[in-house]
Formats: sequence, C-alpha cells, structure tokens
Amino acid sequence: MLLCLRIENFALIDQLELEFGAGLNVLTGETGAGKSIILDAIDAALGGKVSSRVIRTGTSRAMVEATFTSNAPLAAWLTEQEIDLLDENSVVISREITATASNIRSRSRVNGVLVNRQIMGGMRDRLVEITAQGQTVQVGQSAQVRDWLDLYGGDSLMQQRHKVATSFSTYQQAHLALEKRRTSERERLQQLDLLTYQVQELGAANLSEPNELEQLGQERERLNHVVDLQQMSYKVYQALYQNDHETPAAGDLLGDSEAILNDMVEYDTQLQHLLELVRDAQAAVMEVGRQINAYGDGLEADPQRLEEVEERIQELKQICRKYGPTLTEAIAYYQRIQGELAQLNDSEQSIENLEQQEKAFFEKLTQASNQLTQLRSKAAANLESRLIAELKPLAMEKVKFLVEILPAFPTAMGADKITFTFSSNPGEPLQPLTEVASGGEMSRFLLALKACFSQVDVAGTMVFDEIDVGVSGRVAQAIAEKLHQLSQRNQVLCVTHQPLVAAMADRHFRVDKQTINPGKGKKANNVNAEQRTVVRVTTLDNLNTRREELAQLAGGKSASDAIAFAESLLLQAANHRRGEHT
Repeated sequence: MLLCLRIENFALIDQLELEFGAGLNVLTGETGAGKSIILDAIDAALGGKVSSRVIRTGTSRAMVEATFTSNAPLAAWLTEQEIDLLDENSVVISREITATASNIRSRSRVNGVLVNRQIMGGMRDRLVEITAQGQTVQVGQSAQVRDWLDLYGGDSLMQQRHKVATSFSTYQQAHLALEKRRTSERERLQQLDLLTYQVQELGAANLSEPNELEQLGQERERLNHVVDLQQMSYKVYQALYQNDHETPAAGDLLGDSEAILNDMVEYDTQLQHLLELVRDAQAAVMEVGRQINAYGDGLEADPQRLEEVEERIQELKQICRKYGPTLTEAIAYYQRIQGELAQLNDSEQSIENLEQQEKAFFEKLTQASNQLTQLRSKAAANLESRLIAELKPLAMEKVKFLVEILPAFPTAMGADKITFTFSSNPGEPLQPLTEVASGGEMSRFLLALKACFSQVDVAGTMVFDEIDVGVSGRVAQAIAEKLHQLSQRNQVLCVTHQPLVAAMADRHFRVDKQTINPGKGKKANNVNAEQRTVVRVTTLDNLNTRREELAQLAGGKSASDAIAFAESLLLQAANHRRGEHT
C-alpha cells in the first residue's frame, strides 16, 4: 500500500506531500488541474519513462519519493537483491531526475540504495498496477492480451510458459546452427581445401625439431670448411701432442716438467700436489691431441650432403615465411590446423545431422506449446465466465465475451494468437474488442478485467486514471460500487470526474491550480517568476468540504440543488458501505 508521496519540481508541482490511506482514495478537480500529474509522478518513481518536460520550468532537478508498506514476500525479494530493509513495515523508493545541456539523467534508489531499471521493474510489479483508458491500445495487442491471460492462469500456466521458453531457446540454437552451417557451406569448403593443402604441405615437411634450422646451419658451416678444419685440427695436434718441427709439443714440455717436479718431491713432499696437477694436465693434453687427430682424420668433403642441407634449409625457411615466422610457430600452427581440419570433417556436424537435430527440438517445442495452449484454453474459459459476471453489474447484462485463441508459429511465448472478442448487443456477432467497444464500454471492460485479476492476485495498490470517462448515471454508480469492492482487497487510487465515484471514497483529495508570486522580479531560465502556476492538493477530511466538492462536480457551482444532490450521494455511499458489511 502507498503510504506517502513526496514530489519536488515535477511538472507544475513545486512541493507536494500526500498521505494516502487504505481503501478507495479519490482525486478530483477541474479538467487540467493536475490530477494526472500526481499519477505520472507515481509512475516515474517506479521507473516509468520520463522526458525533460517533467522537470519544472526554471529548475534543473525533479525528485519523487514514494513510501509503501512492506510485507514478508517483498522483504524476502529485497534481501535477494542485496537491499537492506529500513524496517519491517515500509520501503522507500525515490527517483531523482536532472537536466543537462543535451539530455536528462535519472537515478533510482530503494531504501537509499542505487538500483537499475531491472530491479525497479521488479518493484513495480510487486507494488502497483496502473489502469487507464490509454490501455485501449494494449487491449488490441495480442502480446499484451496473452500476458494478461497467462497472469490470470496462475502458477501452473506460467511454469508451462517457462518450459516453452526454454524449449524455444534450445530449438532456436539448433535452428541458428543449421542456418549458419547452410550459409557458410561455401566458406567451409574453401577453408577445408585450404587447410587440407596446408596440412599436407606441413606434413610433407616432416617438422619435429624446433631447433632443426639452427642445427642445419651449423652442419652447413662444417661442410663448407672441411679443409680449413682439417688443417687447423692438425696444427692443434702438433701443438699439443707431436710436433714435426724442432719446437717441442705441449705434451713433451709437460713431460719434462713432470720429471723435474718428480725429482723435487724427493726433497720436499709439499710439492706433491703440483706434481699431480702437471700429470693431470699432461694426460688431458695427450687426450685432446688424440681426439683432435681423430677428428681431423674423420673429416672429408661431402658435396652431396652439403646440397641436401642447403635444400632442407631453404625448405624450412619457406615454411617459416608462410607459417612462422619461426620454426617453433610453424610447428604450433601445424598442430592447430590439424584440429580445425578434423572439426570441418566431423560427420556429427553435417547438415543432415543438424537438420535432424532441429526437427527433434521443434517437435519438443510443439508439444510444449500444445500443452500451454490447453492451459490457456482452460484459463480463457474461466476468465470468460468471470468477466461476464463482473460486467453484468456494470449495466452490461447482455454482453458476450470470448477469448479467441488461434494457432500461430511457435515462439518463446507459445504458438497462440490471442484476441479478446466482444459483443454488447444481442444478435451482434463477436468481434475484436477494440473495434466495437465504445469508450464507456472499454472503461467498464478494463475495470472488470482488473476485478478478475484481483481475485487471483492481490496487487497491493491499484491506480485508475479516469477509468469512468464516458459514462454517467446508473453506469457511473456501478463503477463506483465496483471500485469500492476492489478497495476491500486492495488500496485503490482513482482520478475521477464522477461525483458518484467520488462519494464512495474513503479518502478524498481535491486538486487545483493556483497562481503564486514566489519573488518579485526574479527570473529563472528567462522565465518571469513574478507569477507562477503550481498544483495544490487539499485533503477533504470533513463532511462539509466533501459536500462542496461533490456539488461542484455535479452542478458546477454550490447551488442548493447541487448541495442536496451531494448530500444524497454521501448518504447513498454510506448506506452501500453499511450494506456490504452487514
């Protein structure tokens, strides 16, 4: 239930604070007095669309704050959204709207916590339901009518709708996979040819060792310098092991050094470790000499092998230019495209298999949609009888109403096209509601529809914006009684011009425009502030003020006959309320 509404700089409202009560809350006033602005403010607080026009001229910021009573389900939902509870009894929703040079910005808060549009949508669904004659367009929209019927159908129907949505998502994925495969078949074949060629080329190159190119480079250097290596190895051999010239080799010098140290050790054993070092050095030098000699003897020119190495180096460089730039990267690319080629050749992803998969998922979607249609047909029959029962007291005793459900291609919402058909005159065929219902009939239909919904789901606060436009007399009285009936289960806010409706109110507000002088000579955004129009709201909390307002609604002035009529309305409303509670 909406407890309090605080508004600042919203349209024609500068400052306003309203306290609402349980039951039927009515807003009356002259046409254009600003009654709908208050409902627009409630809508804005709950995340409704706004434009720069909602910000009061001469200001750059508007604010709306609405305080609602809380309940256990709402408190649990807020906890799920990680929003702290202020207390167990209330929740505060606010929205700040600011204007910039190029656009407007708004920030919404729940209990002081910044929230996004999705959370605000969840709050709105749990707190308020707004009904206006503008919903005539919605009544003609199959999607909106379908949502209303599904809501009326209850949890079992909504659960089946969720199954249909899941099934449709699965089918859609299979369908898109098939279409993607069909449209990309040419590209797939081209890619298949390319990868096949590349795999064959890289496979033929027999790539296995990332360092092969460096190793081949070293081998090429050796083969190109065989003679030089032979000559140098022989020089090393002579220097270390056996010199053909008079100059002694290093091995001979170390032998002489060993003999001398051996004699010295006989006189001083401390030199023994030096003797051992010389002996080790001599052994190492002699071993190097033997190995370098064997190395030199083993060297021989091999033009054929050199040619093979050169060809292999050129082959690997070509591979690197195409798939590298390094041999390591070329090998990695080879390994990757082998996997890609396997996927392209995967028989499980053939068009035929994808077609079979799509067909199977479509059959499951069709089955789920058929079950949803059955539940909708059951809900439609129930809604038809209930809605007719609600319309009869609204001076529509001969009305006929049928929910037409026609087959359509399955979507996430099922396979039904739903239309409300209607006939208010005997002998006239059922036709789409929006094509044959008058304004007054549409008002009563919407009211009856909300009355049906209230029997299966308590909305909390129901808002009706001039739902009684275009009716009078007996019909207006029936609407008043229906609104009062709804207010026994829900808080009802109603903007009305009908004295019959206003008389039934538990809480009555009069809305009017006033001209004020905020500050002589002051200007804001080139607006002369000497005189400004503002919306003011008066709570009519005593019998005299209510009687005066009802007289104004009935007769346009407080004449004696209008006052008498107003008194009769208040008495009639009081008797009706007493009759309901006896």
